[in-house]
Amino acid sequence: MLLAAMQIPPETFLIDRASAQPLQLQLRRQIIRAVHEGRLRPGERMPSSRALAAHLGLGRITVTQAYGDLVATDYLIAQGRSGYFVSDRVEELRPEPAPDTGAPRFDWSTLIEGRNLAAKRKDRPTDWRRYPYPFLYGQTDDRLIDHAAWRDCAVRALGRRDLGALSDDQYDNDDPELVDFIIRHLLPRRGIQARPDEILLTLGAQNALWMICAILLRRGVSTVIEEPGYPGLHEILRTMDARVLPVPIDADGLPPERIPHGVSAVFCSPSHQCPTNRTMPLARREALLRLADQRGFAVIEDDYEFEISFAGSTSPALKAMDRSGAVIHIGSFSKSVFPGLRLGYIVADPDFVAEARALRGMMLRHPPGHVQRTMAYFLSLGHYDRQVKRMRNSYAERRRVTSEALSRHGLDSGQPAGAGGSSFWLQTPAGLDSDVLARALKPEGVLIEPGRPFFHDGSDGTGHYRLAYSSIAARDIEEGVRRIAQTCERLAGQDGTSRMNRQPQV
Repeated sequence: MLLAAMQIPPETFLIDRASAQPLQLQLRRQIIRAVHEGRLRPGERMPSSRALAAHLGLGRITVTQAYGDLVATDYLIAQGRSGYFVSDRVEELRPEPAPDTGAPRFDWSTLIEGRNLAAKRKDRPTDWRRYPYPFLYGQTDDRLIDHAAWRDCAVRALGRRDLGALSDDQYDNDDPELVDFIIRHLLPRRGIQARPDEILLTLGAQNALWMICAILLRRGVSTVIEEPGYPGLHEILRTMDARVLPVPIDADGLPPERIPHGVSAVFCSPSHQCPTNRTMPLARREALLRLADQRGFAVIEDDYEFEISFAGSTSPALKAMDRSGAVIHIGSFSKSVFPGLRLGYIVADPDFVAEARALRGMMLRHPPGHVQRTMAYFLSLGHYDRQVKRMRNSYAERRRVTSEALSRHGLDSGQPAGAGGSSFWLQTPAGLDSDVLARALKPEGVLIEPGRPFFHDGSDGTGHYRLAYSSIAARDIEEGVRRIAQTCERLAGQDGTSRMNRQPQV
């Protein structure tokens, strides 16, 4: 049975009149190749023979004969007066070999300087939903998202009153309604007072970090990062010419006294340190700001998961305590609304924001107007606060269930349960490589995050892994943790056996 699908436009096809191949053969091979490459799909309607002949400048009989041959070989189906459709049997057909043009392949490796960034990002599973126990950070449970409210706000943003906000090229400007709501309602919760010229919207925190690095980290500049720290920042810094100085964190996060002299920027996540969830106490925040003023370095504050706090009020943001303007504050809606939204913001001194705005303008002008106005409605109508409350309650329950399961199965982190966040930072049993553990868990339906990407020198992270609970239901956590513990025990036993086998025989 054919699916209701789009009509393929005649412009999809071209004819090379300089080719020695017959025109009918060219057309037939184009259609076959498009089918096997997935550009034409089962059920889609082909152009009428009259329309395709007119577009290509061919006789109608040439197109009709090509279609007839494709019907005979099961690529197309003729449906009476309705026309020709791509057959639903094409997946059973073997593709013809692609013609060899004889042209040498272009060598891109010499132009991209051997960075090989794509290969370094292949460890991120895009099919995580098919795993029953995805302890994966950065994704979310769809059931916590208010789909109806978001849809209503998106429809409102498409109304005539808002047409200019989403259809005009705003150049370097942001949606004033969204900026106004961030200033009046979101930032005061962090103790931050700001003006519109101190706000810049970004495509999430990652985009904000990239722009900040591009502006501040010139060749030879030294910068401090937390160790362990956010993998996305590590990836950005690998493309920069700056000198990166990792500073190991302690129980209270980044220790200011260990920041070396001569640095220009310090990156930190004081609310919930990534990946350990440790919170920087007030006295240490004050010490960090004093040091920034004395030595003249910028402090980049990634306000990581501040919304996901389960107990009491959160500490004021570094930006709220900043009197000199040295702090660049990064906020994001990715964790509190949904990751695919890709919307965040920078709060900083007007001079820095102006430079970042100009850089963003050269990259992408501004985030899509419809997304900005939809978010403005989502905030102003109270949907955001209700969703964050729902997420906070759900994450608190999942954290409790995970903590109890870890303790019950001998995987206790040995750290306080914490007052928020959406993950645990754990150590593997002695000597077990977390990459080996992650690979062994996949056949068991379990996803975890190995520790290597969180360290500047990846070898330092082999004994750690992150276990997140934002994307897994509370009812599935116990079984997932049981499988992790069981796999750890099995791998530890295998390692012990192999060590025994390596001992010299007496």
